[in-house]
Amino acid sequence: MKKIFVIIACLCSSLGLKAQSSSVSYALPQTVLVFDVEARKESFFAGPYAQYALKYLGIKAETQNRVSYSITSVHLTPEVEADQSVRYSFLSSPQIQSIYLQLTSQGLISGPSGSYTAEKGWHYPVGKSDNFSSKGIPANLAERTSTLYESGNRTVQQSVIVEKSDEAKAKEVADKIFEIRENRYKILVGDTDATYSGEAMKTTLEALDKLEKDYITLFTGYSEYDTQKASFELIPVKKESQMYIAFRLSDEEGLVPADNVSGKPYIVELGVEEIAAMPEPETKGKNSPVQMIQYRIPAVCSVRLSDGVSTLLQTRVPVYQLGVVAGFPVYKTK
Repeated sequence: MKKIFVIIACLCSSLGLKAQSSSVSYALPQTVLVFDVEARKESFFAGPYAQYALKYLGIKAETQNRVSYSITSVHLTPEVEADQSVRYSFLSSPQIQSIYLQLTSQGLISGPSGSYTAEKGWHYPVGKSDNFSSKGIPANLAERTSTLYESGNRTVQQSVIVEKSDEAKAKEVADKIFEIRENRYKILVGDTDATYSGEAMKTTLEALDKLEKDYITLFTGYSEYDTQKASFELIPVKKESQMYIAFRLSDEEGLVPADNVSGKPYIVELGVEEIAAMPEPETKGKNSPVQMIQYRIPAVCSVRLSDGVSTLLQTRVPVYQLGVVAGFPVYKTK
């Protein structure tokens, strides 16, 4: 939590000055709260015979496909970057280099150049469609025989291929389920022509269980699950109410940014701890300071993330921009 990523804001030498003295421009730090969120996507596919589940199996089944999301994990990382809205400059010289280097670890942005923000990835699961082809759906067509006419002892019949109704197919699957259950019972009590024991019985019962489960799925439906990951950044600002929307969770899209009002908001509450008043610098026996080096003292804040009812995360982090700006006096040495 105390780790600070630092960056050279701007370092330039003023023209005409000696090497011992240079003008240094710098920015004060600000804290960015990065929320790495993981959600689970459930894609539910209703069974093709769901509406007949109560009639033929005595169970109530969902009849509509649906997609739902739920938060599974949240990680908070406080990162520090340059606040480009708060910049200062001072005249540097060898005698204050050590002071400057000490302050960079407390409230200045300075140091080696380069990337200072970790790469953030967003991952959204692709859409899925139902697939009941492996669950044992009965054939769609059936052969029906009818009598065209009778003449004496002669009967003329005709075979016709007709399409089965959904209810007829549902009844056919339900009959198979009850047949499987009856066969399983007979095997367990030994009421079969064949003898099952040991590994053979175990394998046979497992095969019957899987077959029954596939058939029942045609009534009850099934779910597939995916993982969705996203990162959201929040920069607190000084205001009376320290409440923010970090991100939202949409029923259609899952994790979405805070400005997407289609989702349910997840709220961040910051409790800013008080910082003691800064004492006046000791000036007795010294000249007036030549210049002041401004730096930030971060405020320690309690962070609570919730959905408005349940708390998902609670911790404490330092937030620079909610702290105070202090000045380090630099005196002219004799």
